[in-house]
Amino acid sequence: MCGIVGYIGSRQACDIVINGLKRLEYRGYDSAGIAICNGEKTEIFKCAGRVRDLEEMVMGKNVSGTMAMGHTRWATHGEPNEINAHPQVSYRGHFIVVHNGIIENYARIKSHLESRDVKFTSQTDTEVLANLMEHLYLEGDLSAEQAIIMALNKVEGTYGIAVYCRDEPGKMFAARQGSPLVIGVGEGENFIASDATPIVEYTQRVIYLNDDDLAVISKDEMVLKAIKNKSVEPEVKKVDLKIGEIDKEGYPHFMLKEIFEQPRAIHDTFRGRVLPNQAGLMLGGLHKVFDTMAASDRILIVACGTSWHAGLVGEYILEEYCRIPVEVEYASEFRYRDPIIKKGDIVLAISQSGETADTLAAVKLAKERGALVLGICNVVGSSISRETNAGVFTHAGPEIGVASTKAFTTQVVTLAMIAFEIGYRKGLLDETHYRSLIGELVALPEKVEKALKVNDQALALAKIYKDSTNALYLGRGLLYPVALEGALKLKEISYIHAEGYPAAEMKHGPIALIDEHMPVVVVATKENSYEKIVSNIQEVKARKGKIIAVVTEGDQIISKMADYVMEVPETITVFAPVLAVIPLQLFSYHIAVLRGCNVDQPRNLAKSVTVE
Repeated sequence: MCGIVGYIGSRQACDIVINGLKRLEYRGYDSAGIAICNGEKTEIFKCAGRVRDLEEMVMGKNVSGTMAMGHTRWATHGEPNEINAHPQVSYRGHFIVVHNGIIENYARIKSHLESRDVKFTSQTDTEVLANLMEHLYLEGDLSAEQAIIMALNKVEGTYGIAVYCRDEPGKMFAARQGSPLVIGVGEGENFIASDATPIVEYTQRVIYLNDDDLAVISKDEMVLKAIKNKSVEPEVKKVDLKIGEIDKEGYPHFMLKEIFEQPRAIHDTFRGRVLPNQAGLMLGGLHKVFDTMAASDRILIVACGTSWHAGLVGEYILEEYCRIPVEVEYASEFRYRDPIIKKGDIVLAISQSGETADTLAAVKLAKERGALVLGICNVVGSSISRETNAGVFTHAGPEIGVASTKAFTTQVVTLAMIAFEIGYRKGLLDETHYRSLIGELVALPEKVEKALKVNDQALALAKIYKDSTNALYLGRGLLYPVALEGALKLKEISYIHAEGYPAAEMKHGPIALIDEHMPVVVVATKENSYEKIVSNIQEVKARKGKIIAVVTEGDQIISKMADYVMEVPETITVFAPVLAVIPLQLFSYHIAVLRGCNVDQPRNLAKSVTVE
């Protein structure tokens, strides 16, 4: 959530920072601001609304300066307005701060500062942090760096911050605790950002800050320290990200682009991991732990949102091919219920961004309890990829649209590859079966390409149902998580209330909602429970419900029963969710567009959920 961009160098900073904030819009926000520094003079512009509103605000103003920092805020403490927007300035104007995260003990600190006649103008926890820095700076006759370190040692919670002290021009400070922050290393210039997307236009060299890191940045130097004031050796990495990957490339929305990128994304997920002649799989990130996984008595999957749905599919796949009990937990609940973790348990964390706060907290708890903690995520250098003992990157490429699409399909493919390899190592899959599964994996991108041809049908259906107020999604077996994911997509981007259910559970409650106005989306490709879901469709039809069915190409039974049908190619059961979800993604997308919704940045949502 939120986005930070900072620049210090020789170029004019305002355009660099505002363009960087545009690159971070996908993270979700409701206000924006920028501080532009030119020697001892600093201009600050803030507004509720979008980055384009901020851009219009600075247009025609004197915004010259070679150092600036900007922010997009997703409101937590205080409503989204100009006063609460960042940057926040300390009460006597010495410190300017932009901040992602939450300061949990802000109320106690604020009360203490108010007793010392410190004045506050906003409702934010960030202003508390700025005022604490300044209070320590003035009372203790400290340097800015010393005041920042002392303040950060007094706060509890999460932060990714950029700080400027007006008394020390020519440098900025950046620090991290639980909220991602990246330093871009250039020639005679340096950058700060929440992730690499605003940086790749200028440099491919980055430093990912770890928790308790403090960076002191000037245009020619970057010194990395620990909050405990010990020196830290920076590790510079190269970002494997091209500027075209974060542009729409002719598509009207990032979401549609990412839906159509899925054939390539799935191919990139297994590219380099399938041995020649499809003789086997090589998941290098898990090579040293596969035998431990195979010997495990239990796998716990922790995730949130779409990744949780992928985890539910993974539960079916892992149990079928590995015969290991699997439990799928909401990461947001996992750490608060004192979970039972035994020696030998595997905890598998799934997150697109690798920064999801609840999932990261679950990872840390599982490590403390002695579990082998593994990760599946998309972003190299992310917090979860560094906190886990081992893991796999999906290599899906940047996902900018808030509503995940290719994250789901590539996570399912990754889970399938893990299951195939464990099953083979345990002797549950013979050589012939193992190779046939890999063959189906390699054929999958082409089948996804074919599934995308339902786009016109999805648009036609969207025109019929764009004014619906409710929708029900049904599936059985490993297609039940697809129903959940389809419902989530519809409610996320079109704001239509939708629920996903196991089809057999319909008669235990949701059937009461069904009438001639209720669209019922049934995910009904030819799997083991096909005959059962035929019966469930008949129950809906008996109550005049309207059936939209996702079926296997050439289906002869459900196609005749349903009001509308979208077909996908035939595949093995394990990959059915990958194909079946695509018509649902397209259906939701077109409904949202027809309703005039902001598809890529739905209201109240953020891409990278870095607060609990």
